[in-house]
Amino acid sequence: MLGSVKGPQDVKRLTAEELPQLAGEVRDLLVDACAKFGGHLGPNLGVVELTIAVHRVFDSPRDPVIWDTGHQAYVHKLLTGRAAGFGALKQEGGLSGYPSQAESEHDHVENSHASTALSYADGLAKAFKLRGERDRTVVAVIGDGALTGGMAWEALNNIAGAKDLRVVIVVNDNGRSYSPTIGGLASHLSSLRVDRRYEDALEYVKGKIGNVPVLYDALHGLKKGIKDVVAPQAMFEDLGLKYVGPIDGHDEQAMEAALRKARDFRGPVIVHALTQKGRGYSPAENHDEDQFHSPGAFDRATGAEKPKGRIWTNVFSEELVRLGGERQDLVAITAAMLHPTGLNAFAEAYPERIYDVGIAEQHALTSAAGLALGGMHPVVAVYATFLNRAFDQLLMDVALHKLPVTVVLDRAGVTGDDGASHNGMWDLSLLQVVPGLKIAVPRDGERLIELLGEAVAVSDGPTVLRWPKGPVAESVERVDRLGEMDVLRAPGSDDDPDVLLVGVGPMAQVCMEAAVLLDAQGITTTVVDPRWVKPLDEALADAARTHRLVAVVEDNGRVGAVGDAVSRLLRDADCDVPVRSYGIPQEFLDHAKRAVILGRIGLTGQGLARQITEAVAKRSPQVSSPS
Repeated sequence: MLGSVKGPQDVKRLTAEELPQLAGEVRDLLVDACAKFGGHLGPNLGVVELTIAVHRVFDSPRDPVIWDTGHQAYVHKLLTGRAAGFGALKQEGGLSGYPSQAESEHDHVENSHASTALSYADGLAKAFKLRGERDRTVVAVIGDGALTGGMAWEALNNIAGAKDLRVVIVVNDNGRSYSPTIGGLASHLSSLRVDRRYEDALEYVKGKIGNVPVLYDALHGLKKGIKDVVAPQAMFEDLGLKYVGPIDGHDEQAMEAALRKARDFRGPVIVHALTQKGRGYSPAENHDEDQFHSPGAFDRATGAEKPKGRIWTNVFSEELVRLGGERQDLVAITAAMLHPTGLNAFAEAYPERIYDVGIAEQHALTSAAGLALGGMHPVVAVYATFLNRAFDQLLMDVALHKLPVTVVLDRAGVTGDDGASHNGMWDLSLLQVVPGLKIAVPRDGERLIELLGEAVAVSDGPTVLRWPKGPVAESVERVDRLGEMDVLRAPGSDDDPDVLLVGVGPMAQVCMEAAVLLDAQGITTTVVDPRWVKPLDEALADAARTHRLVAVVEDNGRVGAVGDAVSRLLRDADCDVPVRSYGIPQEFLDHAKRAVILGRIGLTGQGLARQITEAVAKRSPQVSSPS
């Protein structure tokens, strides 16, 4: 049946009796595809019936459907004609793991950072109203975890103030974001999941109002009183939004009925759907950690994931636990990513010193500032791409006060499979402008341990550490020290060095590979790892003077990052040795494996050696550029 679905109109033509078969086929395909390559399985198993209902009631793409976050849009992709390409999900040249305008007219925004859908919906609905297109409805499907983000509530406040704005907000309430949803809002929604007295009371009042109109005013007061006594958590109605629910999100007919009522109201309405993450696949349903939120490749029959080996996050996790035993002032903060950032081990060891603030990176940083003001040393662990959202808080709430807060950035640089929004390629550029901030980039696991210890020892300002996604790099030992920098490779005493290679973090490995190839071309090299890239060690300028070219290699966008900082350092030191910067182009990268992307942009030993040979050849006629 799924093979015959080329778009929402095909879904609308199915009978109610055929829909369970469609739902079953969708779940089978989801499990098959994610078992092969990994993906956001749990969230999508939970929205199968909900998504079918949305596409039967509304007219996508004329009625835009916005997903928050976009990782729960797999079923939407299947119902909008993309089932045939689903076997290559998240693979190079295949379907994106998030909504993609390039893939389909049914994908209006490419949102994969949480809490944005309601703002998109607010703006779209206002645009339709201004253009006179009053028959169009905007649907925003938002996970309950995304409602822990402040931006969602800013949007709700505006949507509620426009009584004729045609916005239907579907709250997908599965009690989880990555892991169980944290905070007061989550507790309110959780109460609604198990307390039927509110609904029973409202049905009673509704019946009485219908039969005895003269009692309307009194019974309306009774309704509000019952709501406040029985379910004070019905905060949506307190905002002035019409509220429908809670509805069983796996009862497709009930969802359809609720969505039709919401659509026909012609104003902003909340439809509260209760769903189960991982629904229909027992290994996901029974997975306590995150209901298979985003597993890697796994065995379909058992759900057992294929071994990932030792990754950077493991090294950080273990060392933070050790440091926590030495320092009682060390606390940890995460934004709904306890397990993905490795803080779960710290939480188990020191449960009173861990804070999961939900999907609220801005609050995480300013809360960390408060903890630091109170005499603690917070360690805030987020993915590098999500620090973008908390830049102002790091700048004005932490750095301005010179507070000892350590921010660790997992998945820095090219992450690959999750696409443009998840590449952590902006932090080394953004953070260069923060006064008093120190940034460390470890090249391997041993340096991560070393630099984390140095970072939490800083007491007069914030520190940042960053590392990439995937297996931890093999250790590269230093052969010398240059100030606070590690020298990883030095020319022989009789050689005149040509190139000073500055390898930032794991790019030091690439520089070592390139150095071997450059030697074969007769180009002598020195390879250094700065360890701390902000501020840079002034000894770097002295080293540059003895070389003919400085090449900086980093896993970050080239503009405004370490390469530019090295150029500035040399200019300030009146050192006129030219600097070449090699990094990520300032563009949004298509999804592919990390290694594939690094090869494509020249950040491999061979690619780097070729580029540097060409640069040296322009200055040295005796060196020939490779063909």
